[in-house]
Amino acid sequence: MEETQIIFEEKQFLGHNKVSILIRMALALFCFIGYYWSENPKSVEVSGIYIAPYPVTNIPQSGQLFFILGMLILMISALLVLVLHIQTRVYDSYIVLDGFWNARKVKIDLRNIHTVKKMRYKKNILRRPVYNLHARGVIKFFTSGNEFVELRDKDGLTYRIGSQRAGELAKAIGKLIK
Repeated sequence: MEETQIIFEEKQFLGHNKVSILIRMALALFCFIGYYWSENPKSVEVSGIYIAPYPVTNIPQSGQLFFILGMLILMISALLVLVLHIQTRVYDSYIVLDGFWNARKVKIDLRNIHTVKKMRYKKNILRRPVYNLHARGVIKFFTSGNEFVELRDKDGLTYRIGSQRAGELAKAIGKLIK
């Protein structure tokens, strides 16, 4: 594939997705609470709420496993900030979306594109990262953010490319298809 000058380039990293961060932080918090509970195993009654004693008393230092697991989750979360999920490159006549390690590259020919729109996602906290997801006639690419660029081609396909810089991406593509 002969590559010409790159007009627009953006990299989106897997560790920046809010849903994934929330899940990992909830698991780490659970592990640290389990560690604290193992270090303070006596039952407590606070404002009518009874907190039972630590159930695993016959295994010495069982709570340290929770601490190690919590720290491991935090380290993995920090490393995921460096993992590339989608790299978007716009060239003169096509767009290349390069994904996660062994995911296939997706090449979109700009000669077939007739509509470019910058749009906002509906407020939804549970939006998961996707790469080349075909659903109901729409091909989606998303890591994080609130905006996307919608491309429609002459064959009836719709591409939704999530971007942190959707305005710049839409302008770059809009200039090329006119």
